[in-house]
Amino acid sequence: MLLYFVVFAVCLLITLFTVIALMVSRTPRYRTQATDLLGLFDDVLSNRASEAQWHTLIGYPIRHDPYLENLRRRCQHLMEQYGRPWQAAQGGSLLSRAGRDELIGLRDHLAAHTALAPGEYRA
Repeated sequence: MLLYFVVFAVCLLITLFTVIALMVSRTPRYRTQATDLLGLFDDVLSNRASEAQWHTLIGYPIRHDPYLENLRRRCQHLMEQYGRPWQAAQGGSLLSRAGRDELIGLRDHLAAHTALAPGEYRA
């Protein structure tokens, strides 16, 4: 009978510690910053970005910054209009020439916006 109580107490303690650990821990969060987008844009413009890298950053909503979310949606639209993922898989560019020209404009606008508010968008 003593063995039963010892096993029950050990199982109860393990269960309690597990529940407490789950209650205290937080869900990990990833926050896309302007520097992440600038790096992706530079990679796309120099033909170093893959379709997976593009969709990893552009496919994830940015809820903490409305400006970056708007930029992300414009990038999704660029991929829908000018995307060429089959060429990126063969070492080519992810976007057509017109898409790269628009991406250069978005990149320059983001860089200027980041330079105007340096403390707000730095990692």
